[in-house]
Amino acid sequence: MTAKEIIQHMESLQNDEQRRILMRFFKTGPGEYGEGDEFLGLKVPQTREVVKAVPKDFPLSEVPELLMSHWHEVRLCGLLILVAKFERLATKKLERDENAIKGRDEILTLYLQYAEQANNWDLVDLSVHKILGHWLLLPTHLGSDNKDLRINILDSLAQSDNLWKQRMSIVCSWKTSQMGDPSWCLRYAEIHLHHPHDLMHKAVGWMLREMGKRVSMDLLRDFLRQHAHEMPRTMLRYAIEKMPERERQYWLAYD
Repeated sequence: MTAKEIIQHMESLQNDEQRRILMRFFKTGPGEYGEGDEFLGLKVPQTREVVKAVPKDFPLSEVPELLMSHWHEVRLCGLLILVAKFERLATKKLERDENAIKGRDEILTLYLQYAEQANNWDLVDLSVHKILGHWLLLPTHLGSDNKDLRINILDSLAQSDNLWKQRMSIVCSWKTSQMGDPSWCLRYAEIHLHHPHDLMHKAVGWMLREMGKRVSMDLLRDFLRQHAHEMPRTMLRYAIEKMPERERQYWLAYD
């Protein structure tokens, strides 16, 4: 199987009615955040079925052709292939295996190289925590000081002028929080506290909520005590969404 064959197969599944729905949903009109994006009209489960049919030994060198496609769903397919490859190399048994470490580093490097191709929120949210987020907590051979390297990678994403890279820097913490490390969420939530875009307000609030649920509600409350008065309303509402109504009202009135 080649990238061209995957693209041809996905093009054969094109659905014009669903395509129009997706183009409205993902804001592809002039001046909107997904301006100019093109859709085949495939639902995510259809793309996942394509990924399942891709052989495990599908060459990494074929993936860039998928990531560079003008079709949104084909780019998603490429990203999900990288996710599947990474997850096979990130099992407990393979965490410290030298070949697995090398393979994960190669996938992470490719993912970052083509990060701008994950140019809508779904492409980021379905991939970044499972690749970059997981990689943050695993052994790596990239760089001599692994902690500084990891921070530098995320800082470069956070400081980019690309909205989707910025979103990557916070949404990757979904996985680190799941694995019990709140530091990544807290660091990049603070960095993006005054971000101007609503999509980032939602992402930061969402990740804070997940951190509280997965790691510590007390840590979330500490963050809110420091920042609730200055958080954009959407960010705050997302962060406190699962709290009891009385506590939600407390934070909404916090000054």
